[in-house]
Amino acid sequence: MTFTLATWNINSVRLREALVCRLLQEEAPDVLCLQEIKTPVEKFPLEQFHALGYRHMVARGQKGYNGVAILSKLPITDVGGRDFATLGHARHVAGQLENGVTIHNFYVPAGGDIPDREQNVKFGQKLDFLTEMRDWAHAEKPQKAILVGDLNIAPREDDVWNHKSLLKIVSHTPIEVEHLAQTQDAGAWVDVTRQDIPEGRLYSWWSYRAADWDAADKGRRLDHVWATPDISGAAHGSRILRPVRGWEQPSDHVPVFASFDL
Repeated sequence: MTFTLATWNINSVRLREALVCRLLQEEAPDVLCLQEIKTPVEKFPLEQFHALGYRHMVARGQKGYNGVAILSKLPITDVGGRDFATLGHARHVAGQLENGVTIHNFYVPAGGDIPDREQNVKFGQKLDFLTEMRDWAHAEKPQKAILVGDLNIAPREDDVWNHKSLLKIVSHTPIEVEHLAQTQDAGAWVDVTRQDIPEGRLYSWWSYRAADWDAADKGRRLDHVWATPDISGAAHGSRILRPVRGWEQPSDHVPVFASFDL
């Protein structure tokens, strides 16, 4: 079976329901993982998604903030959601497809503006969240698994518009990059996007603050698709849908796609 998966920080699914419908109609991924849905699960706008064939969902939500959901054309079973770093936030949900593949959808804390846990509680929470992700992956030793989401870190020099300028900016600081690398190593996760597109600048996020985001092009690759080594070789067709950033009332993130032959 070949299936296509997409991950997208939608920045409010109720506000951008029409954009999700457009993506589902134009691109038709089999599975769409959303972050920052900003709604309790009972208020998630399912009707139009059901009409487009996405009749299955696993999700964790909360009012006004955070929240993660997996929409699927394929049957999917809820296999849990963990409260990493005991923040009381809806930042992780996992679903298992009938082929045995488990999809983990994450929304890692952004970390605030100051890259110092003593001056900025949110930065400490981000590092603690990543540490618990590392320990979880080390303990669980996941197999036949895909990890996606807004991980809020651009790890490589070519994942940001200017490496030197961003070394002291949250999302690209050395300590964050190291924490993400330790998390990746703990699960032996393969960065599927970079497996498919090993060279060149790649971005999935552009700030709302830029008057002309496209011309300025000060992007970062904050959104990721990883897979365990036993299935990473089955991945292909990775792409980032940059044009979505130019849609009306867009999220500041765009969808990242990958396909798997499993």
